[in-house]
Amino acid sequence: MRIVLVANAASGAFAYGVTPDAIRARLRATGLDLAPEPDETLPLPDRLRAALHTEGVAAVAVAGGDGTLNCAAGLLAGSGVALGILPFGTMNLLAKDLGIPLDLDGAIAVLAAGQTRAVDVGYVNGHLFLINSVLGMPARMVRHREMFRGRRLGVSALLRLAAAALRHLGPYPRLSTVISEGGRRTRLRVRLLAVINNDYAEGPGKILERSQVDGGELTLYIARRLSPWRLARLALGFGLGRWRDGVGLERRGATRFAVSARRGALRVMNDGEVRLIAPPLRYRLMPRALTVIVAEPKR
Repeated sequence: MRIVLVANAASGAFAYGVTPDAIRARLRATGLDLAPEPDETLPLPDRLRAALHTEGVAAVAVAGGDGTLNCAAGLLAGSGVALGILPFGTMNLLAKDLGIPLDLDGAIAVLAAGQTRAVDVGYVNGHLFLINSVLGMPARMVRHREMFRGRRLGVSALLRLAAAALRHLGPYPRLSTVISEGGRRTRLRVRLLAVINNDYAEGPGKILERSQVDGGELTLYIARRLSPWRLARLALGFGLGRWRDGVGLERRGATRFAVSARRGALRVMNDGEVRLIAPPLRYRLMPRALTVIVAEPKR
């Protein structure tokens, strides 16, 4: 299988001394046909675009975090070229959802096996998200993720993140929105609105892990209020594997809907990357639009 490697050296795990050259050497050692990597001086989107158009390429192997994979998927979705994942981010949520090992040798072994799977992707106003799209207070807190760069996300990390969030609860206003789905319009004032590509799973150790990646539905989580007590309970619930009940979360399923607000632009966090998007936000799901290389199913 002919592949191209695109490594985002700004991702968290690269801080621990692994270099793109070392990754290339390990890929070649497995017998993969490794095409030359695009000019490393180019911006990441340009390098990914050049990789996609490499002659005879079957997959683009991306070394980076969820934000880097989001950028790659925006180009690869619908192209017929597969996305290979080498997890080098802080949270690596997509890799966990797909059962891809977080260690480099394990991830390369999955890539060499070449097993593919088609997964759903979500869009909001043309911007893709693989995992989630979040409005409200969490989109303001993205800078706090730097304290977790290169670390595994556990209960203690979630509690520290919750503590950092407490400073935002008082001054951060609720967002006035109108959610339109079919012929129904619902007016809401929210602290948080999270749109999940499919849905999260509950269970011990399943922290922000999705139950499936090709179920064909978006799930909305809405928090009209998010007090310090509720936020602490939510963080603890994630660690214990039981968080949906008792924290004031509303949950809905949809395939497409719109979010309106009387603002020139809304701060939207797609897969951990924040951008300003003019409302109305039009969400839709594209079933099985992206091909990814995954681990072989366990028997």
